[in-house]
Amino acid sequence: MNAVTAPRIARSVCPHDCPSTCALDVEVIDARTIGRVRGAKDDPYTAGVICEKVARYAERIHHPDRLQHPLRRVGPKGSGEWKRITWDEAFDEIVARWQAIEAEDGPEAIWPYFYAGTMGHVHRDGIERLRHARGYSMQYDTICTGTAWPGFLAGAGKLTGPNPEEMAESDCIVIWGTNAVATQVNVMTHAVRARKERGAKIVAIDIYRNATMEQADLALVVRPGTDGALAVAVMHILLRDNLADRAYMARYTDFSPDFEAHLQQKTPEWAAAITGLSVEEIEEFSRLVGTTPRTYFRLGYGFTRQRNGGVSMHAALSIPAMTGAWQHTGGGAFHSNSGAVKLNKTMIEASDLGPGGRELDMSEIGKILTGDAAALKGKGPVKALFIQNTNPVNVAPEQGLTRAGFDREDLFTVVHEQFMTDTARMADIVLPATMFLEHNDYYRRGGHTRFLYGPRIIEAPGECRSNFDVVNELLRRLGADHPSMHMTDREMVAHTLRKSHLGELDEIEKTGFVDIRQPPGQSHFGDGFGWPDGRYRFEPNWQGVAARGGYVWVCDPSEMPRFADHWDVNEQVNAETPFRLATSPARAFLNSSFSETAGSRKRHPEPTVFIHPEDAAELGIEEGDPVTLGNRRGEVALVASFFSGMQRGVLIAEGIHPNSAHRNGVGINTLIGSDPVRPFGGAAFHDTAVWVRRG
Repeated sequence: MNAVTAPRIARSVCPHDCPSTCALDVEVIDARTIGRVRGAKDDPYTAGVICEKVARYAERIHHPDRLQHPLRRVGPKGSGEWKRITWDEAFDEIVARWQAIEAEDGPEAIWPYFYAGTMGHVHRDGIERLRHARGYSMQYDTICTGTAWPGFLAGAGKLTGPNPEEMAESDCIVIWGTNAVATQVNVMTHAVRARKERGAKIVAIDIYRNATMEQADLALVVRPGTDGALAVAVMHILLRDNLADRAYMARYTDFSPDFEAHLQQKTPEWAAAITGLSVEEIEEFSRLVGTTPRTYFRLGYGFTRQRNGGVSMHAALSIPAMTGAWQHTGGGAFHSNSGAVKLNKTMIEASDLGPGGRELDMSEIGKILTGDAAALKGKGPVKALFIQNTNPVNVAPEQGLTRAGFDREDLFTVVHEQFMTDTARMADIVLPATMFLEHNDYYRRGGHTRFLYGPRIIEAPGECRSNFDVVNELLRRLGADHPSMHMTDREMVAHTLRKSHLGELDEIEKTGFVDIRQPPGQSHFGDGFGWPDGRYRFEPNWQGVAARGGYVWVCDPSEMPRFADHWDVNEQVNAETPFRLATSPARAFLNSSFSETAGSRKRHPEPTVFIHPEDAAELGIEEGDPVTLGNRRGEVALVASFFSGMQRGVLIAEGIHPNSAHRNGVGINTLIGSDPVRPFGGAAFHDTAVWVRRG
C-alpha cells in the first residue's frame, strides 16, 4: 500500500540550439510532471553525458513563471501591464489586425520572425507556411551560421565530415573556436576517451583560457579575429618542413604554385605579431599536426563570429587538406553534418503555395524596424511581427535600434513564448507555448549522424499551445487551405521522414532514431570533395557557395581574398575604443534560454566582464567594481572580474543576461554591430571595439 511507484523512463531529445542534440532519458512522474533528466547511455554520441542546464530541466518545465494563458497589453509598451484573454479573443484580434495591414500596406508589411529556440523542424519551421500562404516577408537567416557555413563550403564543397565519434580513434584532436565544455560537452567525452585509450593530444585554440582550454595538452590563446593568420602560418611550416602530403594534395586539391608562393610570406614570425602567440607555440602546433596523421579538427562557430569569420573558417579547414588527415580514421575536419541529407520539408513549410515576399535579414531587425531603406529592400515598413522561438530584443545585434523599433506604436507585435522574455514584454499579444516534452517533433544532429524522434510524453500546463497548432489556426482564420493544416504534429513528423526516405515513424519510434552516418569514402571525402572535379579549394569558391546555398552577396566578390588567408577587416580598436570585446557563451545559459532558472542564475548571478588585471590596474578598476562598456552604439553596465587567461586589450562578457539584469537595463548586444559580415551576411558577435571605465 505504501510502496513508492518508480517513475517510468521515456526517451526524448534535447530541443535546444546545440550541435549535440542529446538523446535523453526522462523520468515521468505523472501525466504533467517530470523528474530527473539524464543522457541516454545507449546513444553512442551522447554516451550518458549531458550538460548541467538540461539535467535540471524539471526546474524549467515546471517553473512558476511559465506563461500559461494568452495576454493582451493594456498599458504602454514594455510597462508589463496585461489583461488575460481567451484564445479566441487573441486569434480574432491578430487576424483582424493582419488583414487590415494587408489591405492598407500589403502582405510584405507582416514579418513572421523566428529562429532556433527549438531545433525540432515541425515546430520551428512551420512558421514558414504563413509566408508562403499569404506572401508575408521572408527571413534571411544570418544570426548563427551565416559567418561559418560558407567558409567550410568554400573549401570542401559540402557541409559534412567524419563521424564525430571518430574523435575517440584520433591521436590528436584540435578543438578550434568552441568552448566544448560549456557548449557541447559530448565533444569532450570522445576527446578525453582518445587521450585515455590512445594517448591522444588535445589542442584547444580560443581567445581566452576557458574550461575547454584547461583540459587541453596544448592551449593556444590568440587575439580575437586572428585565427586565419595562425592557420596560414601552420601551412607555411608544413611546406617548409616537408610535412605536407603533396601526393594527397595533387590528387584531391587545387594546390598550385601560386598558392605555395602566397604562403611563403606567412611565416611564424609574421603570424606571431598578429596572433600574439609566440613563434615557439606556432611551431609546436604545426609539428604536432604535421607529424600526427590521425588529427581531427573540430571547428566551432565561435571563431567565425568576426567580420573575417568565413575566411578564417576556410583557412583553418585547409590545414587537414594539406596534411592529408582526411585519409585516416580519426582524421580530417568537422563543423556540421547539416549537409549530409537533403530533407523534404515541403509540407512543413508549405513552400508549394508560393514564393513569399521580400527577404529581410534577421540580424538587421533593428534597422528594419527603424525604417532603414536598404534593410527594407527599398520597400515599405514592417507593420506587424509574429515571433516564435527567439528573443530579438535581448539577442539581436544593435539592441538600441531593436528596442526603438519595438517601441513604435504603429508596430503590432505578437509573441508566442514560454516565458515573459524581453521581447514578450514589448508585445501587444502574448501567447503561451508548449515545451519539447509537450509536443511531437523530430530533430537532426548538426554535430552528429542521427535523426531522433521526440514524442509528447506529458501534458502542457494551463492553456499552452504548440507552434504548429497556433500557425494552423491562424491559417484557417486567414482563409488559407493546405494539407499541412489537416495534420497533427505526429502525422507531420511521419510524413516528412517518409518523404525524405528516412523510414516509417512507427518503426523509427521503436529505437527513437535513424542513423545517417555515411561510409568513410563520403564522410572523409575519399570519393572526392563536393565540387564537380572532386578537389578541395585552397582558392575558395565563394561564387559556387552563393549559387548552391541561396546566399546573397553583401560585397563585391572581388573584395574576397584569393587564397586561404588572414583578412584584416575586423572592427578596429583605436584611442577612443581601445578594447576588443567578445560575447562568449556562458556554461549555464544557451543564448537567452535558461536565464530564468534557479540553477543557471546561481552559476551566473550577474552580468560580468573579464578584464586583464594589468589593464584594470591602468584604469583604476578593482575586482568586483561596477564598470561601463561603451562605443558609438551605446553603453552597458557590468561588474569587473579579473582574469589573466587572455591577452591584454581583450574583454570577455560571458552569456546573454536579461536586459533588466544590467544596472542600466541595457543588454550586452547593444554594443554589437549589425552591419552584414562579408561575403553573405551574418552578425559579428565577437568582433566589437569598446571603451571601459569604472562606474
